[in-house]
Amino acid sequence: MRPLAFLFFALGALAACAGAAPTPAPPPAPPPAPAPTSAPALSEVDASADAGIAADAAPTPPPEALPVPTSTSACNEQPPQDFLIRSNFLKEKDGNARAIQWRTDHYGWFRGFGRPGTDAQPPSASVIDMTFMGLPVKMHRKVAPALRCVEEDIKLTCADHPYTAHALAGIRFKNTYRGGEVTNHIFGIAIDVDPAINTCCGCVPPWNDAPACKRPAKTEYDRMSMPECWVHAFERYGFYWLGHDVLRDTMHYEFLGDPDHIVKGG
Repeated sequence: MRPLAFLFFALGALAACAGAAPTPAPPPAPPPAPAPTSAPALSEVDASADAGIAADAAPTPPPEALPVPTSTSACNEQPPQDFLIRSNFLKEKDGNARAIQWRTDHYGWFRGFGRPGTDAQPPSASVIDMTFMGLPVKMHRKVAPALRCVEEDIKLTCADHPYTAHALAGIRFKNTYRGGEVTNHIFGIAIDVDPAINTCCGCVPPWNDAPACKRPAKTEYDRMSMPECWVHAFERYGFYWLGHDVLRDTMHYEFLGDPDHIVKGG
């Protein structure tokens, strides 16, 4: 090839190459950012990394409270009947006679008091031997369940006021009241607790000669050795305490509730 022709050939090839050059590729897109890891919820933090700290900081739970003793008594609670309370029936013209007849109808006929029913038996025919607070005593069988419930109540509620009884008196076979009255002892529904140390300051001598009857006292509870909680235990189950009476007979409890309502479900 001639030199001039070669020159034109080379220049043409060069121009062709320049016109066919490809468009430069765009720069690559940056890689996507990694998805952020979600932070754990607060409860999860407490349950994981801070669990030990939380446990150390938690207050110690209080010890479980001891159960409060509750009565499982077999007896109904009941008050004494108003018309049988001495201070009430003595205010009425026929109150004493009514009270005597009611007791006669329910516990037996004591000769000389009340009207006997058909085949009437004396209260002594229904007396049983039992124990109260570890001591023997003779009581009418109808009120014996109430006395047992009183004992159970005393043991449950009077633990902070210990008292040991030394002598009891239940049924009597001779009336010791005057003026037409009759003692509940002859019906076997009254009980005296420690007559030597629980006073009867409104009674006849020697009871009202007790030193405790001479000293000042705010209440009759201050004139006896028995703790007050014994009185409340008796009163829950239909007994009346003659410490409330003008006789101020702190040793004496008499059942004036309904004998047919003593035992639950009876």
